Amino acid sequence: NTTDTQKILNIIDTINTNTLTVATGSEKIVTMLEQQRINEYSDYFGEDFDEKLLSTQNVRDILTDIANQTGKESAVIYINAHSDQLQIILFTKEGQPILKTISTANRDQLKLATIELILEITDPKQRQTTSYLPASQQLYQLLIAPITAELEAANIDTILFSLDVGFRLLPLAALHDGKQFLIEKYSISTIPSVSLMDRRYNSVHNTTLLAMGASEFIDQAPLSAVPVELKTISENLWQGNMFLNEEFTLKNLINQRQNYPYPIIHLATHAQFNSGNVSNSYIQLWDEKLRLNQVRKLGWSQPPVELLVLSACQTAVGNKEAELGFAGFAVATGVKSVLASLWLVSDEGTLGLMTEFYSHLGNANIKAEVLRQTQLAMLKGKVAIEDGILRGSGSRGEVPLPPELAHQKNQNFSHPYYWAGFTMVGSPW
Repeated sequence: NTTDTQKILNIIDTINTNTLTVATGSEKIVTMLEQQRINEYSDYFGEDFDEKLLSTQNVRDILTDIANQTGKESAVIYINAHSDQLQIILFTKEGQPILKTISTANRDQLKLATIELILEITDPKQRQTTSYLPASQQLYQLLIAPITAELEAANIDTILFSLDVGFRLLPLAALHDGKQFLIEKYSISTIPSVSLMDRRYNSVHNTTLLAMGASEFIDQAPLSAVPVELKTISENLWQGNMFLNEEFTLKNLINQRQNYPYPIIHLATHAQFNSGNVSNSYIQLWDEKLRLNQVRKLGWSQPPVELLVLSACQTAVGNKEAELGFAGFAVATGVKSVLASLWLVSDEGTLGLMTEFYSHLGNANIKAEVLRQTQLAMLKGKVAIEDGILRGSGSRGEVPLPPELAHQKNQNFSHPYYWAGFTMVGSPW
């Protein structure tokens, strides 16, 4: 839709006019990129993050340590877009940073393709089509194809993307090479920068979960699958405690986490990443909004929350501050990793993804791989509604749908609308 595209493009901030001029192999390049990202997030959150800056060697050591601890080979990909070119910087645990300059593409092209991809994936009229493929394949050719040989040579299986402003909401999982989606080859996370993420590795196996949420709201649409989502996750798929509706208050959230250091917090509620000040973005509790600038005061970094799950997010596409809020959410909260959605997915689709995710959480070493397995199960039609029952892959069992959703006709969730918006923000490990 050209009008929509133009409308969204009009509100995107024009930024980053200075090309990052560095030569391939420069040891300084990673530190320069890290500093650039730190400056942006420091401005947005109103905090000085300079002391967190890592050197190129620090980043190399981190990637080496993670490979030793998890058996996963990770790469960091920085993408910077300028008015006359794109720059892709690939960094792995061995060798120098690799810089690819794409002079046939620019910032506006990339933004337009990103917007087109999101509009096509989220258009309800296109749910039975592959109308998203032209934009998806164009973006793959621009961003991934130039470094495919290097990724394969380094045996990379996990990619941390640090993206430039204007396309931080790109649904990376849905990029397509003509034969398969990016998620069919790689586990993916979106990071503000390596310096700004919690880089320690701890397995979440055999941990306990705090599950809270709301199904009814005064001024927002109901989330009718939430009671089933919380009950299924906390009682059948993982061990945890559940608090619904009037028990989902700020006081109770603080008390529960103070009484027990839950490594996983699952919040099934509306969350909005909006334009303007950081306090405009929020998580909706039962009776109040928890503002993004308040979350950091909850003390979730000590001891660290390993994983925060937000099952019903919306982000203002094409807005710099909304992007910073989403991509920097792990920074804002002090948690290691956040599983959140770029757009609001249907109740039944969210229930399908969330229950599938927890059924895989005990089987994989790293969280981004759990999300990948979940997305693949959905893509391949293994998560589906049949006769009022939600079925998943493997041995996780069936989930009866709540009355409000039981009338749904049989459907699967293979279209990217249902799975590509869910993103691991922060550490993939």
